[in-house]
Amino acid sequence: MDATINDDTPALAVARPISGDGGALGKTGFAWALFEWARNPYYILVVIYIFAPYFARDIIGADLLASGALDGLDPETARNTANAQGQATIASVTKWAGLIAALTAPFLGAALDRGGRLKIVLALPVTAIVICSALLWFAMPGGEGLSTPAIMALLVIAYVSFTYSEVTHNSMLSVAGTPDRLAMISGLGLGLGNLAATLIFIAIAVLFVLPATISWPFPVPQFGIDLDEFEHARLVGPICAVWLAVFSIPFFLNARDPGVAGASWRTAMVEGVRSVRQTVREASKYRELMKFLLARMFYADAMAALLALGAVYVALFLGWGFLEMLCYAIFASACAFGGGIFGGWLEDRIGVKRALAVEILAMVITGLVQLSITRDSLFLGLIDNFQVWDGLVFKTLSDLTYLGLISVVAVTATASIASSRTMLVALAPPGRSGEFFGLFAIAGTITVWMGPLLVQYFTLWFTSQRVGMASISLLFVIGLTVLLTVSMPARGAAKG
Repeated sequence: MDATINDDTPALAVARPISGDGGALGKTGFAWALFEWARNPYYILVVIYIFAPYFARDIIGADLLASGALDGLDPETARNTANAQGQATIASVTKWAGLIAALTAPFLGAALDRGGRLKIVLALPVTAIVICSALLWFAMPGGEGLSTPAIMALLVIAYVSFTYSEVTHNSMLSVAGTPDRLAMISGLGLGLGNLAATLIFIAIAVLFVLPATISWPFPVPQFGIDLDEFEHARLVGPICAVWLAVFSIPFFLNARDPGVAGASWRTAMVEGVRSVRQTVREASKYRELMKFLLARMFYADAMAALLALGAVYVALFLGWGFLEMLCYAIFASACAFGGGIFGGWLEDRIGVKRALAVEILAMVITGLVQLSITRDSLFLGLIDNFQVWDGLVFKTLSDLTYLGLISVVAVTATASIASSRTMLVALAPPGRSGEFFGLFAIAGTITVWMGPLLVQYFTLWFTSQRVGMASISLLFVIGLTVLLTVSMPARGAAKG
Protein backbone atom coordinates (compact mmCIF):
# COMPACT_ATOMS: atom_id res chain seq x y z
CA MET A 1 0.00 0.00 0.00
CA ASP A 2 1.25 3.47 -0.89
CA ALA A 3 0.25 6.64 0.87
CA THR A 4 1.08 10.32 0.72
CA ILE A 5 2.91 11.85 3.66
CA ASN A 6 1.33 15.18 4.46
CA ASP A 7 3.46 17.90 6.06
CA ASP A 8 3.27 21.63 6.47
CA THR A 9 6.30 22.01 4.23
CA PRO A 10 5.67 21.61 0.47
CA ALA A 11 9.05 19.95 0.02
CA LEU A 12 7.83 17.11 2.20
CA ALA A 13 4.50 16.56 0.49
CA VAL A 14 5.70 13.75 -1.69
CA ALA A 15 4.28 10.32 -2.29
CA ARG A 16 6.27 7.73 -0.39
CA PRO A 17 5.41 4.09 0.28
CA ILE A 18 4.81 3.32 3.96
CA SER A 19 4.61 -0.47 3.63
CA GLY A 20 5.73 -3.17 1.26
CA ASP A 21 4.49 -6.54 0.14
CA GLY A 22 5.72 -10.10 0.45
CA GLY A 23 7.61 -11.88 3.20
CA ALA A 24 11.14 -12.84 4.20
CA LEU A 25 11.67 -14.94 1.07
CA GLY A 26 10.05 -12.45 -1.28
CA LYS A 27 12.23 -10.53 -3.70
CA THR A 28 12.38 -7.26 -1.76
CA GLY A 29 12.32 -8.84 1.71
CA PHE A 30 15.16 -11.24 0.98
CA ALA A 31 17.18 -8.50 -0.72
CA TRP A 32 16.83 -6.32 2.40
CA ALA A 33 17.92 -9.23 4.61
CA LEU A 34 20.81 -10.15 2.30
CA PHE A 35 22.45 -6.78 2.93
CA GLU A 36 23.22 -7.93 6.46
CA TRP A 37 24.88 -11.03 5.00
CA ALA A 38 27.17 -8.57 3.21
CA ARG A 39 27.73 -5.97 5.95
CA ASN A 40 27.56 -7.69 9.34
CA PRO A 41 30.72 -9.83 8.96
CA TYR A 42 32.71 -6.59 9.32
CA TYR A 43 31.27 -5.92 12.75
CA ILE A 44 31.50 -9.55 13.85
CA LEU A 45 35.05 -10.25 12.66
CA VAL A 46 36.67 -6.85 13.07
CA VAL A 47 34.85 -5.14 15.93
CA ILE A 48 34.12 -8.21 18.06
CA TYR A 49 36.02 -11.46 17.55
CA ILE A 50 39.29 -11.23 15.66
CA PHE A 51 40.76 -7.82 14.92
CA ALA A 52 39.82 -6.02 18.15
CA PRO A 53 41.36 -8.71 20.43
CA TYR A 54 44.45 -8.78 18.17
CA PHE A 55 44.76 -4.98 18.36
CA ALA A 56 44.30 -4.98 22.15
CA ARG A 57 46.67 -7.83 22.96
CA ASP A 58 49.25 -8.05 20.20
CA ILE A 59 49.64 -4.37 19.37
CA ILE A 60 48.63 -2.26 22.41
CA GLY A 61 49.49 -4.78 25.13
CA ALA A 62 52.61 -6.20 23.49
CA ASP A 63 53.96 -2.75 22.62
CA LEU A 64 53.45 -1.61 26.21
CA LEU A 65 55.34 -4.62 27.54
CA ALA A 66 58.12 -4.16 24.98
CA SER A 67 58.49 -0.46 25.83
CA GLY A 68 59.92 -1.28 29.26
CA ALA A 69 57.35 0.87 31.04
CA LEU A 70 56.26 -2.13 33.13
CA ASP A 71 59.72 -3.56 33.85
CA GLY A 72 59.45 -2.85 37.58
CA LEU A 73 56.38 -5.06 37.97
CA ASP A 74 56.22 -8.81 38.43
CA PRO A 75 55.28 -10.72 35.24
CA GLU A 76 51.68 -11.40 36.27
CA THR A 77 50.99 -7.79 37.26
CA ALA A 78 52.69 -6.51 34.11
CA ARG A 79 50.56 -8.80 31.94
CA ASN A 80 47.34 -7.72 33.69
CA THR A 81 48.28 -4.05 33.34
CA ALA A 82 49.06 -4.45 29.64
CA ASN A 83 45.80 -6.34 29.09
CA ALA A 84 43.82 -3.68 30.93
CA GLN A 85 45.37 -0.97 28.76
CA GLY A 86 44.50 -2.93 25.62
CA GLN A 87 40.87 -3.33 26.71
CA ALA A 88 40.70 0.36 27.67
CA THR A 89 41.98 1.37 24.22
CA ILE A 90 39.25 -0.62 22.47
CA ALA A 91 36.71 0.95 24.80
CA SER A 92 38.05 4.39 23.86
CA VAL A 93 37.56 3.66 20.13
CA THR A 94 33.95 2.64 20.75
CA LYS A 95 33.40 5.72 22.93
CA TRP A 96 34.58 8.25 20.33
CA ALA A 97 32.75 6.54 17.48
CA GLY A 98 29.57 6.58 19.52
CA LEU A 99 29.86 10.28 20.30
CA ILE A 100 30.31 11.20 16.63
CA ALA A 101 27.40 9.04 15.53
CA ALA A 102 25.19 10.37 18.32
CA LEU A 103 25.60 13.94 17.12
CA THR A 104 24.80 13.19 13.49
CA ALA A 105 22.71 10.01 13.01
CA PRO A 106 19.26 11.41 13.92
CA PHE A 107 19.59 14.24 11.39
CA LEU A 108 20.58 11.73 8.72
CA GLY A 109 17.54 9.62 9.61
CA ALA A 110 15.17 12.57 9.38
CA ALA A 111 16.62 13.56 6.01
CA LEU A 112 16.08 10.03 4.72
CA ASP A 113 12.32 10.50 5.10
CA ARG A 114 12.43 13.58 2.87
CA GLY A 115 15.21 13.14 0.34
CA GLY A 116 15.77 11.19 -2.83
CA ARG A 117 16.83 7.61 -3.39
CA LEU A 118 18.22 6.02 -0.24
CA LYS A 119 20.44 3.54 -2.03
CA ILE A 120 22.66 6.39 -3.22
CA VAL A 121 23.10 7.56 0.36
CA LEU A 122 23.77 4.03 1.60
CA ALA A 123 26.53 3.55 -0.95
CA LEU A 124 28.64 6.25 0.73
CA PRO A 125 29.10 4.63 4.17
CA VAL A 126 29.43 1.23 2.51
CA THR A 127 32.36 2.58 0.49
CA ALA A 128 33.94 4.05 3.64
CA ILE A 129 33.68 0.70 5.46
CA VAL A 130 35.25 -1.10 2.49
CA ILE A 131 38.23 1.28 2.36
CA CYS A 132 38.86 1.38 6.12
CA SER A 133 38.49 -2.38 6.45
CA ALA A 134 40.92 -3.08 3.62
CA LEU A 135 43.56 -0.79 5.19
CA LEU A 136 43.58 -2.82 8.42
CA TRP A 137 45.95 -5.22 6.66
CA PHE A 138 48.67 -2.68 7.47
CA ALA A 139 48.00 -2.77 11.24
CA MET A 140 51.19 -4.45 12.47
CA PRO A 141 52.79 -4.77 15.92
CA GLY A 142 56.02 -3.04 16.88
CA GLY A 143 55.34 0.25 15.15
CA GLU A 144 55.48 -1.23 11.66
CA GLY A 145 52.83 -0.27 9.16
CA LEU A 146 50.08 1.99 10.49
CA SER A 147 50.57 3.82 13.78
CA THR A 148 48.25 3.14 16.71
CA PRO A 149 46.40 6.50 16.26
CA ALA A 150 45.93 5.72 12.55
CA ILE A 151 44.48 2.29 13.34
CA MET A 152 42.14 3.84 15.91
CA ALA A 153 41.06 6.47 13.37
CA LEU A 154 40.22 3.78 10.78
CA LEU A 155 38.18 1.88 13.36
CA VAL A 156 36.31 5.04 14.38
CA ILE A 157 35.51 6.02 10.77
CA ALA A 158 34.33 2.51 9.94
CA TYR A 159 32.25 2.30 13.12
CA VAL A 160 30.51 5.62 12.39
CA SER A 161 29.96 4.56 8.78
CA PHE A 162 28.51 1.28 10.01
CA THR A 163 26.03 3.27 12.11
CA TYR A 164 25.06 5.43 9.12
CA SER A 165 24.55 2.33 6.99
CA GLU A 166 22.43 0.84 9.75
CA VAL A 167 20.19 3.91 9.97
CA THR A 168 19.70 3.99 6.20
CA HIS A 169 19.16 0.26 5.85
CA ASN A 170 16.77 0.11 8.81
CA SER A 171 14.72 3.00 7.40
CA MET A 172 14.02 0.78 4.39
CA LEU A 173 12.66 -2.09 6.52
CA SER A 174 9.08 -0.79 6.53
CA VAL A 175 8.83 -1.23 2.74
CA ALA A 176 10.70 -4.55 2.60
CA GLY A 177 7.52 -6.57 3.13
CA THR A 178 4.04 -6.57 4.61
CA PRO A 179 3.80 -5.27 8.21
CA ASP A 180 3.06 -8.71 9.65
CA ARG A 181 6.23 -10.14 8.03
CA LEU A 182 8.72 -7.48 9.13
CA ALA A 183 9.77 -9.36 12.27
CA MET A 184 10.81 -12.39 10.22
CA ILE A 185 12.53 -10.23 7.59
CA SER A 186 14.47 -8.44 10.31
CA GLY A 187 15.36 -11.73 12.01
CA LEU A 188 16.40 -13.33 8.72
CA GLY A 189 18.78 -10.44 8.06
CA LEU A 190 20.53 -10.88 11.39
CA GLY A 191 20.62 -14.62 10.92
CA LEU A 192 22.18 -14.33 7.47
CA GLY A 193 24.77 -11.86 8.79
CA ASN A 194 25.89 -14.31 11.44
CA LEU A 195 25.83 -17.22 9.00
CA ALA A 196 28.13 -15.31 6.65
CA ALA A 197 30.54 -14.61 9.52
CA THR A 198 30.48 -18.28 10.48
CA LEU A 199 31.48 -19.34 6.98
CA ILE A 200 34.36 -16.84 6.94
CA PHE A 201 35.53 -18.05 10.36
CA ILE A 202 35.53 -21.65 9.14
CA ALA A 203 37.51 -20.66 6.03
CA ILE A 204 40.13 -18.89 8.18
CA ALA A 205 40.43 -21.94 10.42
CA VAL A 206 40.72 -24.44 7.55
CA LEU A 207 43.02 -22.41 5.32
CA PHE A 208 45.36 -20.82 7.87
CA VAL A 209 45.07 -21.71 11.54
CA LEU A 210 44.66 -25.49 11.49
CA PRO A 211 47.46 -26.03 8.93
CA ALA A 212 49.80 -23.97 11.12
CA THR A 213 48.70 -25.80 14.28
CA ILE A 214 48.32 -29.45 13.28
CA SER A 215 49.25 -29.44 9.56
CA TRP A 216 45.66 -30.31 8.61
CA PRO A 217 43.88 -30.22 6.20
CA PHE A 218 46.89 -28.66 4.45
CA PRO A 219 50.55 -29.09 5.40
CA VAL A 220 51.08 -25.32 5.65
CA PRO A 221 48.86 -22.22 5.72
CA GLN A 222 47.57 -21.39 2.27
CA PHE A 223 48.44 -18.35 0.10
CA GLY A 224 51.69 -17.82 1.99
CA ILE A 225 49.98 -16.43 5.12
CA ASP A 226 52.45 -16.15 8.02
CA LEU A 227 50.82 -16.54 11.43
CA ASP A 228 53.97 -15.32 13.20
CA GLU A 229 53.38 -11.94 11.54
CA PHE A 230 49.70 -12.04 12.56
CA GLU A 231 48.68 -12.00 8.92
CA HIS A 232 45.70 -14.24 9.66
CA ALA A 233 44.30 -11.58 12.04
CA ARG A 234 45.12 -8.66 9.76
CA LEU A 235 43.60 -10.45 6.76
CA VAL A 236 40.06 -10.22 8.15
CA GLY A 237 39.99 -6.54 7.15
CA PRO A 238 40.52 -7.12 3.41
CA ILE A 239 38.26 -10.21 3.51
CA CYS A 240 35.37 -8.21 4.99
CA ALA A 241 36.01 -5.39 2.53
CA VAL A 242 35.71 -7.67 -0.50
CA TRP A 243 32.76 -9.53 1.03
CA LEU A 244 30.81 -6.31 1.57
CA ALA A 245 31.60 -4.92 -1.86
CA VAL A 246 30.50 -8.09 -3.67
CA PHE A 247 27.48 -9.23 -1.70
CA SER A 248 25.87 -5.82 -1.32
CA ILE A 249 25.23 -5.79 -5.08
CA PRO A 250 22.00 -7.90 -4.91
CA PHE A 251 20.62 -5.50 -2.33
CA PHE A 252 21.25 -2.45 -4.50
CA LEU A 253 19.67 -4.23 -7.47
CA ASN A 254 16.56 -5.71 -5.83
CA ALA A 255 15.68 -4.01 -2.53
CA ARG A 256 12.75 -1.61 -2.51
CA ASP A 257 13.77 2.03 -2.12
CA PRO A 258 11.20 4.29 -0.40
CA GLY A 259 13.01 7.44 -1.56
CA VAL A 260 11.55 9.75 -4.19
CA ALA A 261 13.60 10.25 -7.34
CA GLY A 262 14.61 13.85 -7.87
CA ALA A 263 13.88 15.05 -4.32
CA SER A 264 16.37 17.61 -3.04
CA TRP A 265 18.79 16.25 -0.45
CA ARG A 266 19.81 19.76 0.54
CA THR A 267 16.20 20.64 1.34
CA ALA A 268 15.78 17.27 3.03
CA MET A 269 18.71 17.94 5.36
CA VAL A 270 17.40 21.38 6.32
CA GLU A 271 13.90 20.06 6.93
CA GLY A 272 15.30 17.02 8.68
CA VAL A 273 17.15 19.14 11.22
CA ARG A 274 13.99 21.17 11.76
CA SER A 275 11.92 18.02 12.16
CA VAL A 276 14.26 16.46 14.72
CA ARG A 277 14.20 19.64 16.78
CA GLN A 278 10.41 19.78 16.57
CA THR A 279 10.10 16.11 17.50
CA VAL A 280 12.28 16.66 20.55
CA ARG A 281 10.21 19.72 21.55
CA GLU A 282 6.98 17.76 21.09
CA ALA A 283 8.25 14.58 22.72
CA SER A 284 5.04 14.31 24.77
CA LYS A 285 3.15 13.44 21.56
CA TYR A 286 5.31 10.34 21.25
CA ARG A 287 5.46 9.42 24.93
CA GLU A 288 5.63 5.63 24.55
CA LEU A 289 8.09 5.81 21.66
CA MET A 290 10.34 8.16 23.63
CA LYS A 291 10.25 5.83 26.63
CA PHE A 292 11.27 2.98 24.37
CA LEU A 293 14.13 5.04 22.92
CA LEU A 294 15.23 5.94 26.45
CA ALA A 295 15.23 2.26 27.38
CA ARG A 296 17.20 1.43 24.26
CA MET A 297 19.69 4.17 25.09
CA PHE A 298 20.76 2.12 28.11
CA TYR A 299 20.34 -1.52 27.09
CA ALA A 300 21.78 -1.02 23.59
CA ASP A 301 24.78 0.74 25.08
CA ALA A 302 25.27 -2.16 27.46
CA MET A 303 24.94 -4.70 24.66
CA ALA A 304 27.34 -2.79 22.39
CA ALA A 305 29.93 -2.78 25.19
CA LEU A 306 29.29 -6.45 25.93
CA LEU A 307 29.74 -7.49 22.29
CA ALA A 308 32.63 -5.16 21.50
CA LEU A 309 34.61 -5.97 24.64
CA GLY A 310 33.48 -9.51 25.41
CA ALA A 311 35.89 -11.16 23.00
CA VAL A 312 38.70 -8.92 24.18
CA TYR A 313 37.88 -9.99 27.74
CA VAL A 314 38.13 -13.73 27.09
CA ALA A 315 41.25 -13.34 24.97
CA LEU A 316 43.03 -11.46 27.74
CA PHE A 317 41.48 -12.67 31.00
CA LEU A 318 40.89 -16.34 30.18
CA GLY A 319 43.98 -16.48 27.98
CA TRP A 320 42.30 -17.98 24.93
CA GLY A 321 44.61 -18.23 21.92
CA PHE A 322 43.74 -17.45 18.34
CA LEU A 323 42.45 -20.95 17.56
CA GLU A 324 40.22 -20.89 20.63
CA MET A 325 39.00 -17.42 19.72
CA LEU A 326 38.26 -18.63 16.22
CA CYS A 327 36.28 -21.63 17.48
CA TYR A 328 34.50 -19.35 19.93
CA ALA A 329 33.57 -17.00 17.10
CA ILE A 330 32.31 -19.85 14.89
CA PHE A 331 30.22 -21.25 17.73
CA ALA A 332 28.79 -17.87 18.75
CA SER A 333 28.02 -16.83 15.17
CA ALA A 334 26.26 -20.13 14.48
CA CYS A 335 24.16 -19.63 17.62
CA ALA A 336 23.46 -16.02 16.63
CA PHE A 337 22.14 -17.23 13.27
CA GLY A 338 19.46 -19.06 15.22
CA GLY A 339 18.99 -16.00 17.42
CA GLY A 340 17.67 -13.89 14.56
CA ILE A 341 15.06 -16.53 13.73
CA PHE A 342 14.33 -17.12 17.43
CA GLY A 343 13.62 -13.41 17.93
CA GLY A 344 10.93 -13.40 15.25
CA TRP A 345 9.41 -16.61 16.63
CA LEU A 346 9.34 -15.33 20.21
CA GLU A 347 7.70 -12.07 19.14
CA ASP A 348 4.92 -14.01 17.42
CA ARG A 349 4.41 -16.08 20.58
CA ILE A 350 4.43 -13.51 23.39
CA GLY A 351 4.56 -10.09 21.72
CA VAL A 352 7.52 -7.91 20.86
CA LYS A 353 7.77 -6.07 24.20
CA ARG A 354 7.74 -9.22 26.33
CA ALA A 355 10.15 -10.91 23.94
CA LEU A 356 12.60 -8.02 24.22
CA ALA A 357 12.36 -8.03 28.03
CA VAL A 358 13.10 -11.76 28.17
CA GLU A 359 16.08 -11.34 25.85
CA ILE A 360 17.59 -8.50 27.91
CA LEU A 361 17.10 -10.32 31.22
CA ALA A 362 18.76 -13.44 29.81
CA MET A 363 21.81 -11.39 28.77
CA VAL A 364 22.14 -9.84 32.24
CA ILE A 365 21.97 -13.12 34.11
CA THR A 366 24.26 -14.96 31.72
CA GLY A 367 26.80 -12.14 31.67
CA LEU A 368 27.08 -12.13 35.46
CA VAL A 369 27.51 -15.90 35.56
CA GLN A 370 30.27 -15.63 32.95
CA LEU A 371 32.18 -13.17 35.14
CA SER A 372 32.17 -15.70 37.98
CA ILE A 373 34.42 -17.95 35.90
CA THR A 374 38.23 -17.64 36.05
CA ARG A 375 41.20 -19.73 34.99
CA ASP A 376 41.27 -21.20 38.52
CA SER A 377 37.62 -21.72 39.48
CA LEU A 378 33.95 -21.46 38.53
CA PHE A 379 31.02 -19.64 40.13
CA LEU A 380 33.03 -17.43 42.48
CA GLY A 381 35.22 -20.26 43.68
CA LEU A 382 32.52 -22.86 44.38
CA ILE A 383 34.08 -25.30 41.90
CA ASP A 384 37.79 -25.65 41.23
CA ASN A 385 38.79 -25.64 37.60
CA PHE A 386 40.36 -28.78 36.14
CA GLN A 387 41.38 -30.18 32.77
CA VAL A 388 38.58 -32.09 31.09
CA TRP A 389 40.38 -33.41 28.04
CA ASP A 390 43.67 -33.12 26.17
CA GLY A 391 42.40 -31.59 22.95
CA LEU A 392 43.47 -28.60 20.90
CA VAL A 393 41.07 -26.08 22.44
CA PHE A 394 38.83 -25.56 25.47
CA LYS A 395 40.61 -28.11 27.62
CA THR A 396 39.34 -27.05 31.04
CA LEU A 397 35.95 -26.99 32.74
CA SER A 398 36.10 -23.17 32.90
CA ASP A 399 36.65 -22.95 29.16
CA LEU A 400 33.80 -25.32 28.31
CA THR A 401 31.36 -23.74 30.75
CA TYR A 402 32.09 -20.24 29.47
CA LEU A 403 31.68 -21.47 25.89
CA GLY A 404 28.29 -22.94 26.74
CA LEU A 405 27.12 -19.66 28.27
CA ILE A 406 28.22 -17.83 25.13
CA SER A 407 25.45 -19.61 23.22
CA VAL A 408 22.83 -17.93 25.43
CA VAL A 409 24.36 -14.47 24.96
CA ALA A 410 24.68 -14.96 21.19
CA VAL A 411 21.06 -16.06 20.76
CA THR A 412 19.51 -13.42 23.01
CA ALA A 413 21.70 -10.53 21.81
CA THR A 414 20.83 -11.18 18.17
CA ALA A 415 17.17 -11.71 18.99
CA SER A 416 17.07 -8.43 20.95
CA ILE A 417 18.38 -6.50 17.95
CA ALA A 418 15.64 -7.96 15.75
CA SER A 419 12.97 -7.32 18.40
CA SER A 420 14.15 -3.73 18.91
CA ARG A 421 13.78 -2.97 15.20
CA THR A 422 10.32 -4.51 15.12
CA MET A 423 9.24 -2.54 18.18
CA LEU A 424 10.42 0.71 16.60
CA VAL A 425 8.37 0.00 13.45
CA ALA A 426 5.34 -0.74 15.65
CA LEU A 427 5.68 2.49 17.64
CA ALA A 428 6.79 4.94 14.92
CA PRO A 429 4.23 7.09 13.07
CA PRO A 430 3.58 5.73 9.55
CA GLY A 431 5.84 7.19 6.90
CA ARG A 432 8.42 8.54 9.36
CA SER A 433 10.47 5.41 9.95
CA GLY A 434 13.68 7.05 8.68
CA GLU A 435 13.49 9.90 11.19
CA PHE A 436 12.68 7.61 14.06
CA PHE A 437 15.30 5.08 13.03
CA GLY A 438 17.68 8.02 13.22
CA LEU A 439 16.51 8.62 16.78
CA PHE A 440 16.67 4.85 17.24
CA ALA A 441 20.32 5.02 16.24
CA ILE A 442 21.06 7.93 18.54
CA ALA A 443 19.32 6.05 21.36
CA GLY A 444 21.88 3.34 20.79
CA THR A 445 24.79 5.72 20.34
CA ILE A 446 24.21 8.91 22.34
CA THR A 447 25.42 7.13 25.44
CA VAL A 448 27.46 4.47 23.67
CA TRP A 449 30.43 6.08 25.37
CA MET A 450 28.92 5.26 28.77
CA GLY A 451 29.39 1.48 28.67
CA PRO A 452 32.94 1.59 27.29
CA LEU A 453 33.73 4.48 29.65
CA LEU A 454 32.55 2.47 32.65
CA VAL A 455 34.55 -0.53 31.47
CA GLN A 456 37.58 1.63 30.68
CA TYR A 457 37.79 3.37 34.05
CA PHE A 458 36.68 0.50 36.26
CA THR A 459 39.21 -1.72 34.51
CA LEU A 460 42.01 0.80 35.06
CA TRP A 461 40.98 1.80 38.60
CA PHE A 462 40.83 -1.78 39.87
CA THR A 463 43.35 -3.24 37.37
CA SER A 464 40.67 -5.87 36.86
CA GLN A 465 38.91 -6.79 33.65
CA ARG A 466 36.19 -8.60 35.63
CA VAL A 467 35.25 -5.46 37.57
CA GLY A 468 35.28 -3.46 34.35
CA MET A 469 32.97 -5.85 32.54
CA ALA A 470 30.63 -6.19 35.53
CA SER A 471 29.85 -2.45 35.36
CA ILE A 472 27.87 -3.09 32.15
CA SER A 473 25.07 -4.82 34.06
CA LEU A 474 23.88 -1.55 35.59
CA LEU A 475 23.00 -0.19 32.16
CA PHE A 476 21.09 -3.36 31.26
CA VAL A 477 19.00 -3.11 34.44
CA ILE A 478 18.12 0.56 33.85
CA GLY A 479 17.12 -0.13 30.25
CA LEU A 480 14.96 -3.11 31.20
CA THR A 481 13.20 -1.14 33.94
CA VAL A 482 12.24 1.66 31.55
CA LEU A 483 11.21 -0.80 28.82
CA LEU A 484 8.66 -2.43 31.12
CA THR A 485 6.80 0.90 31.40
CA VAL A 486 6.21 1.20 27.62
CA SER A 487 2.61 0.66 26.44
CA MET A 488 2.30 -0.88 23.00
CA PRO A 489 -0.31 0.34 20.49
CA ALA A 490 -2.93 -2.12 19.33
CA ARG A 491 -1.33 -2.44 15.87
CA GLY A 492 2.01 -3.49 17.38
CA ALA A 493 0.91 -5.18 20.54
CA ALA A 494 -0.48 -8.34 19.02
CA LYS A 495 0.08 -10.50 22.05
CA GLY A 496 1.36 -7.82 24.36
